[in-house]
Amino acid sequence: MAVPSAPPPSPSAPPRAARLRRLRLLFLALLVSTTALAGTASGSPRATSAPPSSAPPCAAPEVPKSRNHDAATKHDTAFNRDFRHCFTTVNGVQMHYVIGGTGPQTTVLLHGWPESWYEYRQVMPELLPGRTVIAIDLPGMGDSTGRPTAYTKTALAGYVHGLLNRIGAQRDVRFVAHDFGVGVAYALAARYREQAAGLFLMDFPLVGKNLSFATDVRPLSWHFSFNLQDPLAEQLATGRVGTFLDHFFRHSQISETPQPDPNPPSPIAPRALAEYTRVFSRPQVLHSGFELYRTWSQDEQENKRLQQDPLTIPVRLVTQNGLSGMMLPAVRDAAPGATGTEVDGAGHWLLEERPDRVVEEINSFYPAR
Repeated sequence: MAVPSAPPPSPSAPPRAARLRRLRLLFLALLVSTTALAGTASGSPRATSAPPSSAPPCAAPEVPKSRNHDAATKHDTAFNRDFRHCFTTVNGVQMHYVIGGTGPQTTVLLHGWPESWYEYRQVMPELLPGRTVIAIDLPGMGDSTGRPTAYTKTALAGYVHGLLNRIGAQRDVRFVAHDFGVGVAYALAARYREQAAGLFLMDFPLVGKNLSFATDVRPLSWHFSFNLQDPLAEQLATGRVGTFLDHFFRHSQISETPQPDPNPPSPIAPRALAEYTRVFSRPQVLHSGFELYRTWSQDEQENKRLQQDPLTIPVRLVTQNGLSGMMLPAVRDAAPGATGTEVDGAGHWLLEERPDRVVEEINSFYPAR
């Protein structure tokens, strides 16, 4: 708002009158500035604020313990219109989740390593029609705060189960999971059978009866052995998280043929790399991520036990090009009726490389309209 100007004093005006005019102008300017600030604080049309979210309210909301949890979304108008960040403590761990939609089908998204809920950012808006979409940061990961009692996938599943109960999603949940999220989703479905109505799984070797971590999985990539090194892996990555993650994303392709390019392009967008660097720069998250690997042999033994009572819910596995032959039989050890397919030309990062195909597969497997 412009401040009205007063006519200049006449040359004959006494000095006292000129001082009074200047004082009146200063007072008017101060009044205008104060009014503008008051309008901003009160939410009047002068204020610039994010549009109200249409997402459901948080269940038992808490003040976040993780700083900058919304760093990647606070300026995203579309995201803030449809989704909201929430925090709720379960068994001593403050769980972070993102929720949107009010549809009758509850669809829960579980991420892998070294990512967070954010790996689903491109598909979440497309899943909203007919659904309530909940993307969860696993215990100790992302912007969840606190160390779980153990990092076995059955233990982590207990935290997800407890969080969903707090949210009110006790039954008939459709799970979507990638990478280590697959191990957590399977453990939850096997232990809390009324809560899971289906499993949509992406690119993960589910160890158990006929798939061994030591002999079948560990030889597939350098990082399986590196991440086991305790505490060396943390010591080498601390302070170099961005460099470590960028190298990993570029050189983590599992294939029968070697990569021809010694410096291949990253499948991860720079903005996503910055977000994953932020969360894995939290010391507890860096440690938790490596712990996911250090319990893999224990997961194998627990999965063998769980597989004695096979799942009967619908299960679908989508893998990168060339790996369904190894991964699908392992999933069928847990769910004999599981179906599967490969995404031609895609690598492990299906949500980054082919989000359109992922949405198509989810909508086909979990019709919501």
